[in-house]
Amino acid sequence: MNIPRLISLTRLVPAVIFVLVPAVVPAGAQKVPATAREAATLPQVAPRLAHNRTLPSRASGRAHGPSCSPLPQLYGSQKALQDGLIYDNGPYNGTNDAWTINFGFATSDSFTGGSTVTGIQFVYWDASSVDLLTSVDIAVGLSSFGGSFQTSSSVTNTFLGTNQFGYNLFHADVQFPGASGGPGYVTLQNACSTSGCSVSNPIYWDENSGIGCTSEGCPSTAYENDLGSIPSETFTLTGRGGVSVCMPEESGNFKVIHDFSGQDGANPSGVAINQAGDLYGPTQFGNGTVFKLLKAGSDWVLSTLYSFAGGDQGASPEGVIIGLNGILYGSAYGGIPNCESGDYCGLIFGLRPAPTACLTGSCSWSENVPYSFTGPTDAWQGRGLVSDQAGNLYGVSPSGGAQENGAVFELAPSSSRHWVETILYSFTGGSDGGGPTTLLFGNDGNLYGMAAGGGTNGGGVVFQLTPSANGWTEAVLYDFPAEPYGTNPHSLLQDSAGNLFGIYEYSPCCGNTYGLIFMLSPSDGQWVFTELWHGDEQTYFGTDLFVNMTIDAAGNLHGTGGGHNGCLDDNEHGYIFELARTSDGWQYSTPVSWDAYTKFPTGGALALDAQGNLYGTTGSCGSHQHGTVWELTSTQ
Repeated sequence: MNIPRLISLTRLVPAVIFVLVPAVVPAGAQKVPATAREAATLPQVAPRLAHNRTLPSRASGRAHGPSCSPLPQLYGSQKALQDGLIYDNGPYNGTNDAWTINFGFATSDSFTGGSTVTGIQFVYWDASSVDLLTSVDIAVGLSSFGGSFQTSSSVTNTFLGTNQFGYNLFHADVQFPGASGGPGYVTLQNACSTSGCSVSNPIYWDENSGIGCTSEGCPSTAYENDLGSIPSETFTLTGRGGVSVCMPEESGNFKVIHDFSGQDGANPSGVAINQAGDLYGPTQFGNGTVFKLLKAGSDWVLSTLYSFAGGDQGASPEGVIIGLNGILYGSAYGGIPNCESGDYCGLIFGLRPAPTACLTGSCSWSENVPYSFTGPTDAWQGRGLVSDQAGNLYGVSPSGGAQENGAVFELAPSSSRHWVETILYSFTGGSDGGGPTTLLFGNDGNLYGMAAGGGTNGGGVVFQLTPSANGWTEAVLYDFPAEPYGTNPHSLLQDSAGNLFGIYEYSPCCGNTYGLIFMLSPSDGQWVFTELWHGDEQTYFGTDLFVNMTIDAAGNLHGTGGGHNGCLDDNEHGYIFELARTSDGWQYSTPVSWDAYTKFPTGGALALDAQGNLYGTTGSCGSHQHGTVWELTSTQ
């Protein structure tokens, strides 16, 4: 039996390798080269190519086709309606090489994610435009070349263009009954074309080296044998239990301005902005850091201001705000130990620059702790800081206070640099609410906030705290409806007219959960509730939630959101939204919206600069999957 040889490779990619092995060779099979590039030099193949000329030893650039032929910008953009993306090994190359998947040869590529694989999309090279793929054997297994083969004749071919070797490139969308998913390997063999399955009709699987691959586990890997290694192929797997890919680096006016590597921090959570347009924020990886992003021309330069030491000195910073004199304040895990079930009580930290001028642009800041909470009936684990014009800090404790149902606290600076804490209000968990989540210092000097529990309906409240000679008096402005999964109220805002805006969640049926943006307007001593927008209940997504929100000087709302299909694991989609005031009311739009199976794990505070550019963070995504800081440039 004459088995084709595997050619030696001058270029090895140790981390990305696939092996061609002989399967069952048809009787009378002729010698067929293992790669398309080698075949193009042979007299029996060269006349069948789209052009017959001297071939370059190595060419760069992408495949090209007629101007009327649609060329997908990103391979893997086509997705089955019923099934989701499981794994995407990046865009096709079309100019490097391709590997035989018929005449006794099989090619096996690894993948991650998914519970059931029902389809594969890949790019193949073909010597003739009339030889389209009609069937192929597919196996999915736990090991390379493992699993039971299924023959699929459900193939849709799309012409992509012709490369410099004379091969026509086609995108094949192949559906099959399904097989157990990953992590594992997918293997292709016994490809047949419209001219039959004979040795004169070779089909080659495009090699792409995994460049541009964004799925978890990218690029696809296998193992190296003593004959060399083969870079990974172009393919996308679809099925049930798909995994999402992260948002792109750029999309219209959206771009990533910092991509965390892990060495400079990871898992950022929100940003704050000063009048100069500098951004500040916390990261959560390890004990956590606080960073600064300074714009230098068209670039942004990150410096780490402080790295937390952990333990009683603090860790996992969150909710960074800019106080008087540019001092940064936030809350952190740490402080007094053994507060509740061995936990820390939590602390409020302050960060300030060194008293001498920083000449390098990367000087560390020093930490002081204005207050460490003392116990469960104090405002332990206090967070959600806001400040007034005098520099006093205010925040909420979700489960502290006299009744341990939550509290609102104040921290006032003193001349000795120690701060004085006052519990302004302790919730009972009854009609006054419980478990406060967010707070703001109002234009009128009152405090406004939201609580996730208590109230008339048990779904939480919007509350007001008014100062008086005898302390602070609470009033409930609105009772959230009772929801089986909780209302999760957050992102409370106020415009110049005193209107309040916020977000909560509701579950109308069957476990589906949607976000709702509302406005509370003062009118004759009462507060009028208006629903401005809610999540899309008409889609197949089981959730459509609003994550965070901010407000500009004109009173327009800007925020982020996303959804998840309850029927398909990890089927996520994300977007940035705007609710703009118009003469007729409010107009909702999504300046940036990604398709299903694209994660947008945004979180933490958003920030707007003087030009109307919006900034935020993702806790993951980016080149290193450690999170990003992003910018949406204003079009106004």
